[in-house]
Amino acid sequence: MLTVRMQHGDATIARLPETVDYDNAYLVGAQCEDLVNSGCTTLVVDASKVTYMDSSGISMLVTLWRILDQRGGVLRVAALSAHYEQVWNLLGLEQVFPVFPTVDAALQTPAAGDVSGIREECTTPDMPAACAARAEKTPG
Repeated sequence: MLTVRMQHGDATIARLPETVDYDNAYLVGAQCEDLVNSGCTTLVVDASKVTYMDSSGISMLVTLWRILDQRGGVLRVAALSAHYEQVWNLLGLEQVFPVFPTVDAALQTPAAGDVSGIREECTTPDMPAACAARAEKTPG
């Protein structure tokens, strides 16, 4: 299922399987939650091998973002295919947590301020839609 590529301090790189869908999204999410419960506060999800992701996979990532955000951590998605990056942008998710072109780029970004001014405002239960709407109004 989930392949943990690296754990160092409070940062973890986890590679998603080729398919993240209704059949396995819950298990993949539970494995990621276990990493968070073990002290991971920066979770980099490597999507470089993903060839299919349905709404269950996207929902799982949003749930992980919420869990990490509540604990002061960050979720970073890296290496999405061009197709899924387009889906990400259409859903407005890049305003909530951006996609990085590579795992290395995700690791090099400072933990605080992934999306300036958004994190503090996104406390409503209708995330990420509310966050995306607020991001459009946030100057800078």
